[in-house]
Amino acid sequence: MDIAVILTYRCNSKCSMCHVWQFPTLQKEEITLETLAKLPANLDHLNLTGGEPSLRRDLMEIVELLYPKARTLEISSNGLFAARLEPIVKKYPHIKIRFSLEGSEGTNNRIRGEKNGYTRKVNGLLRLKELGGADLGFATVIQDDNVDEVVELFRFCRQQGFELATSTLHNGFQFQKTDNIPYDRIRVAKCIEQLIEEQLRTWEIKTWFRAYLNLGLIAKVTGLKRMLPCTAATDFAFIDPWGDVYACNVRPDLIMGNLETQSWTEIMNDRLAAGIRQRVNNCTQNCWMVGSARTAMRQSGWIEAPKSTPLIWVIRNKARITWGGRIPFENDIDYSKVYRDTLVPERVSFLDQGANRKVQIKDDLHYTHLGEFINR
Repeated sequence: MDIAVILTYRCNSKCSMCHVWQFPTLQKEEITLETLAKLPANLDHLNLTGGEPSLRRDLMEIVELLYPKARTLEISSNGLFAARLEPIVKKYPHIKIRFSLEGSEGTNNRIRGEKNGYTRKVNGLLRLKELGGADLGFATVIQDDNVDEVVELFRFCRQQGFELATSTLHNGFQFQKTDNIPYDRIRVAKCIEQLIEEQLRTWEIKTWFRAYLNLGLIAKVTGLKRMLPCTAATDFAFIDPWGDVYACNVRPDLIMGNLETQSWTEIMNDRLAAGIRQRVNNCTQNCWMVGSARTAMRQSGWIEAPKSTPLIWVIRNKARITWGGRIPFENDIDYSKVYRDTLVPERVSFLDQGANRKVQIKDDLHYTHLGEFINR
């Protein structure tokens, strides 16, 4: 159903929870239009991400090529170069645009290492709205440093007519980090509970299911078992800037093939892919990424229909909120079994620090320096 493509590892943010900006790709080696043309048609969701996709000079050509291939084409951007997206939104007003925003001015700029980042993002998205953008919003990574502002950020988005996508700290090869864990798991989880309650008070069905997705984030934050089985390599795939196809963006060992040298059908029907799907079934990484979680919540045969588990949860808890009741989070989250970290390294801000970048080239052994890690 869904594919995410990293168009580049070049990035002009310096995020504390994502170090991709320290390992940029060479522009001349990044995935080409010819390779992207091999992607299948009739996709549900196709996400163009990075790095920062607006740094691709051929982004308009990429959009023109891929827009017909998916029910929803998304550009996940940091929003610092919003003006570069204006011609795209003018031509394709229903394209999905999400700008990364981590909270208020000071909070966002500190976490993402951006000078005046908040102002540029907000003004940029408002400008895209003026131009007719119909599917605009922000995306935030819930963590200790911004969790107190998440509910207010949700309210701000609703006031402006924007969506809010949420994720939480993860380790994975895309992020070039292995220490993305909360300082205080219970505190973060309890703040997400407040966001869920706020979402269920709305009368937007899409937002109710985002509440369930956020329940999954609580399970991730507390180190408990994920809410639904992972369907990576079956319903979801991930492509890096060199055309390598992975089951997901967490495990670099789950590489299925290369789109530059193979067709999509060859990759998906190969014995290697079949073996990787079995390894996904046995995976011990406790992930709940927004892309793969959204995919796992939906029916494979009827992509607009939710699976029964999130559907029942939404109906029950929307009714509880509507009639003045409370959500029994303890039915889904056992706070007595929260994972206890032995060491929690503090993430530092790169706002006022220089950037030490190590360019990655095509012939490198990518992601091998990360070593082993686990998401809990």
